[in-house]
Amino acid sequence: MQHAFSGNFRNLWYGPRSLPWILWFCLLLLPGFASARSLQIVVHPMFGETPISLHQERTAISGEQFQVSRFDYLLSEVRIRETSGIWRSLGPPFSSGFAFGSAAQGPLRWSFPNLPPGDFDAIAFRVGVPTDVDGSDPAQYPPDHPLNPTVNGLHWGWREGYVHLALEGRYRKSDQSLGGFSYHLAGGAGPMPVELNVNFNTHRDATVELEFDVRAILGDHRIENQDSTHSRDGDSTAPVLAARVSQAFRLQKVSREMFQEVAAESQASPGSASAFPWRIPKRFPQVKLPEDNLPTRQGVALGRRLFFDPILSHQQQQSCASCHDPARAFTENRGVSIGVVGKEGKRNAMPLTNLLWEQAFFWDGRTARLRDQVLLPIEDPLEMNASLPEVLQDLNADSTYREAFAKAFGEPDITANRLALALEQYLLTELSYNSRFDQALRQEVELTEQEKRGFELFVTEHDPARGLRGADCFHCHGGALFTSHKFTNNGLEADFLDLGRFLATGEDSDRGKFKTPSLRNVAVTGPYMHDGRFSTLEEVIEHYDSGVQRTATLDPNLAKHPPAGLELSPADKSALIAFLQTLTDTRFLTSDEPVTKAPAFTQR
Repeated sequence: MQHAFSGNFRNLWYGPRSLPWILWFCLLLLPGFASARSLQIVVHPMFGETPISLHQERTAISGEQFQVSRFDYLLSEVRIRETSGIWRSLGPPFSSGFAFGSAAQGPLRWSFPNLPPGDFDAIAFRVGVPTDVDGSDPAQYPPDHPLNPTVNGLHWGWREGYVHLALEGRYRKSDQSLGGFSYHLAGGAGPMPVELNVNFNTHRDATVELEFDVRAILGDHRIENQDSTHSRDGDSTAPVLAARVSQAFRLQKVSREMFQEVAAESQASPGSASAFPWRIPKRFPQVKLPEDNLPTRQGVALGRRLFFDPILSHQQQQSCASCHDPARAFTENRGVSIGVVGKEGKRNAMPLTNLLWEQAFFWDGRTARLRDQVLLPIEDPLEMNASLPEVLQDLNADSTYREAFAKAFGEPDITANRLALALEQYLLTELSYNSRFDQALRQEVELTEQEKRGFELFVTEHDPARGLRGADCFHCHGGALFTSHKFTNNGLEADFLDLGRFLATGEDSDRGKFKTPSLRNVAVTGPYMHDGRFSTLEEVIEHYDSGVQRTATLDPNLAKHPPAGLELSPADKSALIAFLQTLTDTRFLTSDEPVTKAPAFTQR
């Protein structure tokens, strides 16, 4: 059995069936118990303190205005230094020994699986490739290999060798005309050595995040004085830039989380938009991004602005965030929402987190795509009560919005489709994965005994005939995302006041069924259920303990419980609540990172 903390959440929920419960649970919480240890090196292309956006005008240290159109590089010969002073190579079998990074594709993620455990205090590598590799036949590499010329575009082709680093773009000359620059560091200029002090260990999975700073590479170099180099003999520019490359890396942070690699084809972007820097934990299910709406920095920023802007509502009185507060995991502290004209809605505001994995939206799942969902509240008379044509007219009259849409989609005209796509991009990037429970999975903190007991109850069947007396939560709220993504009748009432999923499908088997929400951040998303009938988690647990109403469509995992219910003790109920509170992701709720939580800018 793979240890749950190393990422296999199927075993996290179903482990008790394959091992005696107490043994399994003790193994789960033993420090250092893991079957695989991986290191991931992430390189973020930066300009100073901010991520690079290709084709965006910047100011160099020299004072010149310029834009970067290409920033590509090769890395090789990674080594890590044990605290004893011994250097260990991370070439084969831990990786191919090479990586290709490109600002057009966002952060470079380089994984090294199955490392032996150890404590380390430094990382070293080279920008470029060794001399023997530089002169080798590039046709030998498989189609997806970093050194395949069609992957990296960095082989000279007409002469031997690779370009170790390519930095290209446009700049404004002293007479204000536009010029181009092309810096290709190769041959005698590389490979360029880099060494950084970084404390980490491979007793558990680890991610080391670095920043690669274009501004530091250029330094005080004046582009107009020397706007190209191709590293030929006697070239004085290449050695200066190469020396700066070695000093242009810095440590961003070290974490015990591993992140998924987003495929290069998923990083294409329209116009001048740049790839969004995804951070999706590897322990979460693999995702498939919408190929016709790949999130970009510009698209996400635009969607965020729209989400917080009351321009989308009648007389510009209410924004999406009015009912979906990020500080409450995109919910609100009322049973049902109040619309622009003061009328009550019909249902509770759902949390809008980790939507990348959802396949149906609204409590009844009546839309299959997020882009379709986001437009409906705008014209709903009980919600934002606006006319979509009028909203589009107002947006198109705003020059700052037209400029933002042009950056995100390549066209300034604002249509209903582009409005929906921008909102979809923003909401797809709202990911929560850093609760205390997640930190315990990474063995950064330890749960209290009460929280452990709550977790035990959460993942234990309630089957008294077999000696199992748990809370049986995991059937509907299992897995890394704490939801089954299904529609369930959870026994709220015998006579349905709201037919739920039936209203979308017309199927009698869907009567009284509603979408199962994630329990991530559940402590801050009350009141609970589709109609907000329960104010507290205590009330929710009382319902599942003894208040379930039996009807024809009741979920089988609830219907199998004895008529007396779960009969949880007061101590067990408190323990369950204590565990649920560990699912609160404080960083997610309070983050001020510009791509996820900046306030709206509404100047028009």
